[in-house]
Formats: sequence, structure tokens, C-alpha cells
Amino acid sequence: MDIQSLLAAATDGHGAVNPWAAVAYLVSGVFFILALRGLSSPASSQRGNRFGMIGMTIAVVTTLVTHVPMKIGDATNSYVGIDAVAMAEILAAIGIGAVIGIVMARRIAMTAMPQLVAAFHSLVGLAAVAVAAAAYLNPLAFGIADAAGQIYTVSRIEMGLGIAIGAITFSGSVIAFLKLNGNMSGAPIMLPARHVINLGTLAAIIGLVAYFTFDQSPWVFWTVTALSFLIGFLLIIPIGGADMPVVVSMLNSYSGWAAAAMGFTLGNTAMIITGALVGSSGAILSYIMCRAMNRSFISVIAGGFGGDDAAAGAGGAKEQRPWKPGSADDAAFLMSQAENVIIVPGYGMAVAQAQHALREMGDLLKKEGVNVKYAIHPVAGRMPGHMNVLLAEANVPYDEVFELEDINGEFAQCDVAFVIGANDVTNPSAKTDKSSPIYGMPVLDVEKAKTVLFVKRSMGGVGYAGVDNDVFYMDQTMMLLGDAKKMADDIVKALNGGGH
Repeated sequence: MDIQSLLAAATDGHGAVNPWAAVAYLVSGVFFILALRGLSSPASSQRGNRFGMIGMTIAVVTTLVTHVPMKIGDATNSYVGIDAVAMAEILAAIGIGAVIGIVMARRIAMTAMPQLVAAFHSLVGLAAVAVAAAAYLNPLAFGIADAAGQIYTVSRIEMGLGIAIGAITFSGSVIAFLKLNGNMSGAPIMLPARHVINLGTLAAIIGLVAYFTFDQSPWVFWTVTALSFLIGFLLIIPIGGADMPVVVSMLNSYSGWAAAAMGFTLGNTAMIITGALVGSSGAILSYIMCRAMNRSFISVIAGGFGGDDAAAGAGGAKEQRPWKPGSADDAAFLMSQAENVIIVPGYGMAVAQAQHALREMGDLLKKEGVNVKYAIHPVAGRMPGHMNVLLAEANVPYDEVFELEDINGEFAQCDVAFVIGANDVTNPSAKTDKSSPIYGMPVLDVEKAKTVLFVKRSMGGVGYAGVDNDVFYMDQTMMLLGDAKKMADDIVKALNGGGH
């Protein structure tokens, strides 16, 4: 299939873009916007997903119809056989991808969603790299070069940006996946002179992309590709687990911009619209996450949460302080006698997959007349909305789940704050200790509750920030040590046993 044939299929025969294709892409863009709006709330997330599926279906079908028609040319110049093969290959690829996606969606645990999202981001980045490489190797087929094979300047800029952002997204997402999946330590890995190396590598990439507009030599293109893969690894390795929500949203933004850049290269309006939506929404989400941690986006990229101080804090000697142990029976009695209970879930709950037992515990308390609410910190877990997703999976009513700014003022009137697997996001040192690596980060004010029940695996560990939590040692705190799911199950048994 040559470029003239493609242009004939995608245009109305006079060089203008097919108006029906433009309308279809516009409609798909509207559905993508509606999808983002729906995904802004757990209550409307299913509707948002449906809108996204409809928009993607329209975009894919339109692209197939306009770019891979079943017949091109007239009776004396037909490409029917070649196009049928191309269509079969594309449909086979779509079928394989659909089967893989369906199997993964049915088998993946909700607790593994963060690493799944990181893996998907890596695939988007790799796809952008593959498209850019194909366009570079055969520019005439993409309509981005003159008859002599010289790529147009604007296409070189788009290609350079696409390959750089795509490669960074791929390699960075691979590291994020390894950290989230436990294949690599979640602690920051600090390389010597990392800031100098990162800045030097970024400067080299920018310089080579600019030089690429004058010289399309293979060494320039592939050097940009290699350096971009490298900087993706270097940027994410020093970032610790506590910053992973920001990393996930940041990589989401990168994947969008990579798709948008490739959309310009391919002349595909749907890719441009979708990529811009994903890129801008991911950037906004990254800003919201950083604001929730009282940190600048640049500081997150420059190093892990708290940087060297956090790493040092994690390795230092821990002060031995008195604390009050408790049991599931104690917790069941205290909560059943309370008027208001606020449940604070964290990553420990996700790891133990305790969300279903937690919901059952909340239902039993409500039957006894207790007012139960759930408090969600914006960066609890390992991706934005991680806790919301888990609670939704356990069928916790949406009207019982509140964000930090909506519920923080209620802890002072709360009888019991039940913290399950959350550490840094409840640490009051963020408000008082200027030397703490989490100083300035808004936290849930659980220490203001009359009684704090804190579920933790052991007293030996600290959060990802590497600092101890003063709440453990307060007079009103009872520590419930053990696996989060087992503890929640034992509390459910105690509540079912009556006598409280």
C-alpha cells in the first residue's frame, strides 16, 4: 500500500480530511471527556468506563475504515489482496490483545492494580517507541517525507519528542512495576552524583532532539532512544515507595503526551485528542498528589520521599517507648460501645486483602447503631484512588467514604479511630517536627480521637518514609499487632459472638 492510496482513503479526494472521519474522531473525543468525568467519582466510575470503551471503539473502527480499506484503486490498479492480508493481521492483533486483556482483568487481584497500571503505562510507552521507529525507518509510508526521503522538520520534532517521552515512559514504568510488585526494594536507591547524571542526560536528549531537526542520521535517532531509555531508569530508581502515587500519575501523564506526539506523526486526530486528555489529566493529578504531600513535583522526581534523610532514618536505631497492646475482643467491645467510628485504611490493608473483612466489620457495627465512616488520604496506597478502588470492590457504600479535607475535622468528635495498615498518612510529626522527612504533608488527625485502635503487623517496622509514628505511644492508643485481615476477621467473630 503506497502513501497515495492511504491519502485517497483518508481524504475526500481533494486533499481535505474525510469529514465523516473528523466527525467520528470528534465524537470519540467527547466520549473520552465523559469517561474522565465519570472516573472522577467511584459512584460514576462504571459509567465512565463504558463511555471510554465506546469512544475507543469508535476511534478504532474509524481508523480501520479510513486507513485500511478493503479495496484501493480502480479496476486496473487494485490492492485487494494486500489490504485483506493487512486487515487480517490487524484484526488478529486486536483479537490477541483482547484475549490477554480479558484474562488479566478477570485474574488480577485488586491489590495488584498499582503494578498492573504501571505495566500498562510501559506498554503505551513501548508502542510510542515502535511507531516512531517505524516512521523513521519508512517515512514515505507515513507521508512525513519528501520524494528524496528527507523527513519534514516538523515531523522530526514530533518524532523526537515521541521517541523520547515514550522511551522514558517505558523504562520508568518498568522500574515502577518492579518496585510495586516487590521484585525491587521500595526504598530509594540513591546513585552517586545522580542529579548531575540526570541533568546531563536530559540536556543531551534535548540537544540531540534539536540537532535531529537538521540531521536525520541514524546515530542521532538511536542515541536519543538509548538515552531516553536510560533516563527513565535513572529518574524512577531513587524514588521511594511513599512517592509511588505521584510516580504512577506522572507516568500516566507521560504516556498521554507520547501518544499525542505519535498522533501528530500519524496524522491521527483521535490519538492527539486522547493523548492530550490523558497527558493533561495525569499532570493535574500529579499536581494534586504533590499538593496532598506538600511537596513540589520537581522534588519528587529529583529523589525519594525524604531523600537521603529518610533512608538514614530507616536504618537508625529505634527508640524504645512504652505502648499499650490490645486484642480483637478489646477492639470489638470498644467499637460496639461507640457512637462514631472512623476507619482509616492504608497499604497494609491492601497487602493483607482485608477490605472485605473490614466492610463486614463496618456492617456489624452499623447494625449495633454505630455511625461508621471511612477516611481516605489522597496518597494512601500505591496509586491515586487505591483505597477507593479496594473499598468499592468490597461494596462499601460510597456515601460512607470521605476524603481527607472532608473528614479531618471530625476526628475530634470521634469515639474510635480504627487505623488499619496506614502509617505515614496518620503521623502527627508531619505537623510538628521540622526535621521529619514528611514535615508539611497533610495527614489524617487520628490522634484527636478519644480512642485509637491501630492495626500493625509489628512494632519493629516503620512506614516508607522511614520515621516512627508518635500515635503508637499515645495514652489513648491501643496497638493491635498482627496480619490486618486476620485481625479484622477476629474482630468480626468477636462482634458476632455478642456480649458487647
